[in-house]
Amino acid sequence: MLTEQQQQQYIKPSRARTKTALTGRMDEGTELSLTIAHIVQRLKGSHLHSQIERQAKECLHQPEIKLESLREDVRSFLKTSGWERKLQNAVYRELHIQLPPSHPTAPPEHLKEPLAYMRKAQASWEKRVFKSLNSMSTELGVPLARMRPAVEQKELANKWNEMGTDEPDLSRFRPVYAPKDFLEVLISLRNPNHDGSEDVSARSHWGLIQVPLNVRDIPQLRQAYSELNLTTGQLGIDDHAHIHPDLFESEYVQIGKKVVVEQDSAAAQQYSRQGCSTGLRADLWALILNSTNQPQDVMHYEQLKAGVIQHDLLVDNLIYKDVKLTASNDDYYFVFEDFLYQVLLCFSRDTAVLEHFKYNSATPPKSYIQGKVGDEECAVVYPPNGVIPFHGFSMYVAPLCFLYNEPSKLYSVFREMYTRYFFRLHSISSSPSGIVSLCLQFERLLQTHLPQLFYHLRQIGAQPLRIAFKWMVRAFSGYLSTDQLLLLWDRILGYDSLEVVAVLAAAVFAFRAENLMEVTSLASAEAVLADLSTLKVMPLIQIFLFATAI
Repeated sequence: MLTEQQQQQYIKPSRARTKTALTGRMDEGTELSLTIAHIVQRLKGSHLHSQIERQAKECLHQPEIKLESLREDVRSFLKTSGWERKLQNAVYRELHIQLPPSHPTAPPEHLKEPLAYMRKAQASWEKRVFKSLNSMSTELGVPLARMRPAVEQKELANKWNEMGTDEPDLSRFRPVYAPKDFLEVLISLRNPNHDGSEDVSARSHWGLIQVPLNVRDIPQLRQAYSELNLTTGQLGIDDHAHIHPDLFESEYVQIGKKVVVEQDSAAAQQYSRQGCSTGLRADLWALILNSTNQPQDVMHYEQLKAGVIQHDLLVDNLIYKDVKLTASNDDYYFVFEDFLYQVLLCFSRDTAVLEHFKYNSATPPKSYIQGKVGDEECAVVYPPNGVIPFHGFSMYVAPLCFLYNEPSKLYSVFREMYTRYFFRLHSISSSPSGIVSLCLQFERLLQTHLPQLFYHLRQIGAQPLRIAFKWMVRAFSGYLSTDQLLLLWDRILGYDSLEVVAVLAAAVFAFRAENLMEVTSLASAEAVLADLSTLKVMPLIQIFLFATAI
């Protein structure tokens, strides 16, 4: 039974947690002031700000608002009518996407990525990807963008909800890059200021990632992920155990309903750490991400749709090709083909996505108007959202189709998931949730806790990362069964980190260690790990983190 105290950890208002999140990041009062000023500045131009302002003006006509206590009465009205909670959720969202405090004179590129060699590698990779896109445009004689003729516009508008029935000839188009190409770039990363011979352990040279970044080991992970321990109830374990559902699940679901009613982002995030029940997951995720799907969000989606109908982009063909190669061939996701086209085509046109480049190590690629190459005034971001899709990109959206059947809602949740988490899986950075850190963490966990297995696989030319990279770069989408994938993503949202992806990758190797010790080649190792669809995520993570001898 969950005590009253345990229930309160989810449903009490988020003000205290928001305050903790603010002060936890700050050492000095001045930095705290700067952060508050930054958040106020960002929210000032928002739709929420104008809504609250309008509500405050309208409430002045109400009899309970007295002139002598005007400030308190207006504040009390905003609290009881739910606007204060909406403001708290908006502040909580800003705290999650906000850059960590830094020196006031630090150049903007240092805010995006503090390590110069990472910035250089990312810039070089971007140049290579965009060159590949331009070469494709030149070779195929397909412009990067063109206005659709009126007939084509009408045709696309009519079949908007059944684009999957279309069979365009995509044989000439190829993905700009696949995860394995990106992995080769990460393997070649080196810090020019680091002397590898200083490392105490020869084991650090066993892996493919050779950059010195701080990643957490099991003792630190146990502390950080304490809610996943063996004595705490988990959706994904206890709801499948041979015990009466009243002992955990039904009571836990009741608390989840309270969290949704309270509309508290911080409480929803805390709740998600132990998993979300199927019936509440869509509401809880939207609440954590503060994705409200207001009328203006629906209108924004409709504007993006109009942009797709008016203009044809070269990247549209890459999106079509990717959906055909991945989701359309997947037993779980093929039914969502139309949704995937709609969301991804709109996403490519959404200039609001450019906002995340303030804290992303990547820089949006630019193209030039014909005949004006090199003239910065004639440079435009291409595609408009600054994100070039790669092989497997559509799998970031596919699992969300199980939760949201309204395109505008699906779209706003995906955009928030991408700009908060998924962009880190395909950009080079030193972030703890970045793909470089995840790869290093995966290798370190295996080297430290399964050294014989790691050494064996390395000796037969089956470096573990070459097998696990494709899982991590997609956050396991397309590899796990959907119910298990959603339980994993619950924890990504709950802990506001992708670290759990690296932990699961290591746990999969630990689970199949006995079979892997008998393989003699990369092909046979891949065969042992080819099908993950029967795996149960939470037992694997729990056992690896909390039952591994240290």
